[in-house]
Amino acid sequence: MVVAGARVSPGRPRLPDVHHLSRADARRVAVRAQRLTADRPTDVHDTVHDLWLLLLNPTAAIAPSADLVLWSRIGSAYDPRELADALEQQSILEFRGTLRVAEDLALYRAEMEVWPEVGARASDWQRSNRRWVADNEGCRQDILELLRADGPLPVSELPDTCVRPWRSSGWNNNRNVTMLLDLMMQMGDVAATGGTGRDRLWDLAERVYPQVPPVPLEEAFRIRGERRLAALGIARAKGPAHPVEPVDVGEAGEAATVEGVRGQWRVDPALLDAPFEGRAALLSPFDLLLHDRKRMTDIFESDYILEMFKPAAARRWGYYALPVLVGDRLVGKLDATADVRAGVLRVNAVHEDEPWSADARAAVDAEIDDLAQWLELDLLRP
Repeated sequence: MVVAGARVSPGRPRLPDVHHLSRADARRVAVRAQRLTADRPTDVHDTVHDLWLLLLNPTAAIAPSADLVLWSRIGSAYDPRELADALEQQSILEFRGTLRVAEDLALYRAEMEVWPEVGARASDWQRSNRRWVADNEGCRQDILELLRADGPLPVSELPDTCVRPWRSSGWNNNRNVTMLLDLMMQMGDVAATGGTGRDRLWDLAERVYPQVPPVPLEEAFRIRGERRLAALGIARAKGPAHPVEPVDVGEAGEAATVEGVRGQWRVDPALLDAPFEGRAALLSPFDLLLHDRKRMTDIFESDYILEMFKPAAARRWGYYALPVLVGDRLVGKLDATADVRAGVLRVNAVHEDEPWSADARAAVDAEIDDLAQWLELDLLRP
């Protein structure tokens, strides 16, 4: 890695240095940031803090995604009951399809107070959502009143008194209470407390979120960019909009270029030049290392598509294939299924993007063995 000093022209201010990285440099920064090196973390709360967030998804062909992410970092010493206990004790909270340490919610409270009018950040669809909430203000108040008296409650026990139904062309059509709760979460009215998915409970946000002052809006955006970069290691300053978690980081970190990749990047300088000892890891399809698919393609020179929605005959890698990391490279996919009734982890196929070395194959096999041990299932290979 080379760090180039900026040239200074007479009468012009000195420009900041730019880090010039190879693709290998960039990959290693990303892998370090995501705690996927040989130096494994051990504490669930600290790991979620360092990863910034865990993306939730209801599919659990092998295990719930959040548990897979923590297992891939901690190993078979990770007990899913630790995450369940943290959710029960509210030291880790669900927020808009992600899990975060509770103290990080202070970085969102100022935005909740002005939702959705966050300057230029508010979009037409956000303002449309606000009008829908206003049209159903009676239902909003009914939910708040019931939660105030009897919360926490599951969605099945909350009233649907909406006067204007939620309309969409997808599966959310007419799911009025579910959609209203999501918007009320964005407004800071309610919070998810205990459980996830269908087991989720709802309560007043004031009874769930830590009672600390919200971080002022612009400062919160800055800190969130810094935390996101610390978790990603390297990211673009600007990127396409994502509805829940951005993939860009603004002016966080320091400027960088990546050899062979267009555009300007931002890098966390604390992750540069540190020793790198890689290992093998099996990743959830919803792992944050893969969340920015363009970054994955540009830096890791790897492609991946979650194929659960494809017909079986059209799949290349499998219904819920786990991307395989070895060192700083994404090298293949594991097609496996946890058949709990039969008591087996069934390995359908191991796909090598390019032929693996004997050492790489042995390292991946050891991770597959560890996955079966963690799931407490017998390993069944083809």
